[in-house]
Amino acid sequence: MNVDQALEILKKEGYKYTGKREEMIRIFANQKRYMSAKELLDLMKDEYPNLSFDTIYRNLSLFSDLNILEETELSGERKYRFQCSDDHHHHHLICLGCGKTKHLRACPLDGMLGAPEDFTITGHKFEIYGYCSSCEAQ
Repeated sequence: MNVDQALEILKKEGYKYTGKREEMIRIFANQKRYMSAKELLDLMKDEYPNLSFDTIYRNLSLFSDLNILEETELSGERKYRFQCSDDHHHHHLICLGCGKTKHLRACPLDGMLGAPEDFTITGHKFEIYGYCSSCEAQ
């Protein structure tokens, strides 16, 4: 997914285009990592000094519902990242220091379960947490 595709999803679903929404989407597209609402607010406060946490949370929830953003919980805090543009089934390695992610192409579920009897899997999520080499060096 890219910024234009994300904005098109908003338009198609009947949501109003605003500069704040576009800026939020652009930040996530450029950061390529998981971020908290506070981090997003800090990145936007110079351009939008009256921006509230309520507006941030409302839009993060909307973007997540529309599959523009992925969400996870790290250290008890909800964090968000731009939806992967890779349509191939994959999982993530997530750095607990900086929030950057790396694709993990193999699916552990395949080796553990195979095709279960009397059950149709419609989705799953698998994340591995640790530290990237840059954060580990610090």
